[in-house]
Amino acid sequence: MYKMKGNPMKRTYMAAFAGLLSLSLFVGCGNSDSGAAAGQTASAQQQSQEPAGKGLTGDVAPTFTLKNPAGEDVAVKANGKPYVINFWATWCPPCQAEIPDIAAFYAAHKDQVDFYAVNLQEEAAPVQKFLSDRGVELPVLLDAKGEAATLYGVRAIPTTVVVNAEGKVVYRRTGGVTKEQLEDVINHL
Repeated sequence: MYKMKGNPMKRTYMAAFAGLLSLSLFVGCGNSDSGAAAGQTASAQQQSQEPAGKGLTGDVAPTFTLKNPAGEDVAVKANGKPYVINFWATWCPPCQAEIPDIAAFYAAHKDQVDFYAVNLQEEAAPVQKFLSDRGVELPVLLDAKGEAATLYGVRAIPTTVVVNAEGKVVYRRTGGVTKEQLEDVINHL
């Protein structure tokens, strides 16, 4: 029989921490009503992921203006083409995990789709360092007071919203999203 060495209390805490970390990677950071089940279609995911609030699928997308890291105002609204809003933070493990897919989607579709990586309540310098360290280029907006997140009823991050060219929300997902999932939504507009 193999006997584990070390403090049993420490092993218990480490196991609990590992379980919580795994759960946060699956459902997102923050308070979420439900997580996405593996293998669901995009339409099933959006139905199971929507918290009560504004910016839900079928709603007219709320418009807002935030500053980019250079301090310039950027208006987020329908401009005749679809757009994606990804609410995130550098400290959030599921946000960190989805960044490569988000960046790949942006790079592949930046001419056809506007993209806004809305960072929640962090300063410009650490956000830029986070992206630079990962070699990622994204159009970041700084939601310093969480106003845009409140406008969209964001209760956990990452939360991704896709809006069609007419300004109507067509997809919403809380938890990590992949390049393929976003492409599936965009290809069906």
